Amino acid sequence: MQSLSRRRLLQSAPPGALFGSGLLSACTSPASGIIPLAPIRARPDRIIDIAVCTRPFRAAGPRLDSERIGDTLVVHNYGHGGSGWSLSWGSGTLAVRQAMQSSPREIAVIGCGILGLTAAILAQRAGTRVTIYAAEQLPQTRSARATGAWTPDSRIALDTVASPGFAATWEEMARLSFKTHRTYLGLPGTPVEWTDYYSIAAGEPAPPSSPASSTPPASPATPRATPLHFASYSRRIADLTPRPSLVPPEASPFQAKSVHRSAFMIFNISDYGHTLLNDFFIAGGQYRHAEFAHPAQIAALPQKVVIDCTGYGARALWRDDSVTPVRGQIARLIPQPEVRYGLDYSHVYVVPRRDGIVVQATDHSGYGITTETPDRVEAEQAVKTLAELFAPPRWRGAPVVA
Repeated sequence: MQSLSRRRLLQSAPPGALFGSGLLSACTSPASGIIPLAPIRARPDRIIDIAVCTRPFRAAGPRLDSERIGDTLVVHNYGHGGSGWSLSWGSGTLAVRQAMQSSPREIAVIGCGILGLTAAILAQRAGTRVTIYAAEQLPQTRSARATGAWTPDSRIALDTVASPGFAATWEEMARLSFKTHRTYLGLPGTPVEWTDYYSIAAGEPAPPSSPASSTPPASPATPRATPLHFASYSRRIADLTPRPSLVPPEASPFQAKSVHRSAFMIFNISDYGHTLLNDFFIAGGQYRHAEFAHPAQIAALPQKVVIDCTGYGARALWRDDSVTPVRGQIARLIPQPEVRYGLDYSHVYVVPRRDGIVVQATDHSGYGITTETPDRVEAEQAVKTLAELFAPPRWRGAPVVA
């Protein structure tokens, strides 16, 4: 049978028949003019996991200095708040630079979360043998409970405490990380990918002439109600990501005061962590199960250059009271492969990861909260808020399948 050309296929198909089939990637449906988004099946009974993480926040920003304990050089690399995944490669690069100054043949890395794993791989690429010492590997570490989106200044520091020079350090880390994350695009398992992102302001559509209708809302990565002034540096790297654009009301599947569309980079944490662990072991990396209660135990390791990536554990290990827990909770819904967009609506943030649609309430600061017990009520309320968005009259798109 002779195959149809793309042009002939489009000409012969009924209007709108190919939308949702994967054959068209146009911006709007010709039949209705509405952007053809697949609806999210937001129901509490579709929650498959609720995870809580205590992010290791330091008001001055991450600890990136070094010290000597006996004859051991310890390079610190912890305290990244909600930006650990985003800044991991850049922060690891700075740590490895310090660690390699004496050209060691072996390096130890403490911690096997995302910061430890990326620092270990970077040290291998610098030409040294690496052993990771940790009590857990991904996906058992706190890093596996992250949201999974590019948020490089999420709870990274307080603007009133961070030093004047930290902004430049942050920018270097962010740009280095962004560059390396891009190398994982298009790989099997899709560890990193870009998707569309919608910022949805609740309320009735504003008149087309309203100045407010063209102003994008604040970033969803920052809590909406908090007395703290978390530092914001995103303008320093505004050239890295697309600018939000206003979606015309007639094209929006959401009935809202305003809708802005952009794109964001997401991390499919299960696949990304698996890929990085494989890379580490294939390059000859070693893993040793270990727990440390005192710095003297680190000084006793056979490796005399150590990169410390202990995250929230640094508070107890190094008696670093500047490490403050910031509680964050995510719920994951059953995966929907057809949902390839994220959104922010009414204090709810959504990331369409391959291992489940992440739903997070963003109206809780979590500052100073140490409990890691999941809150089912909080998770279900966030999902119910999301469900409101996909019900008439707010939802104008394809019918939601029960």
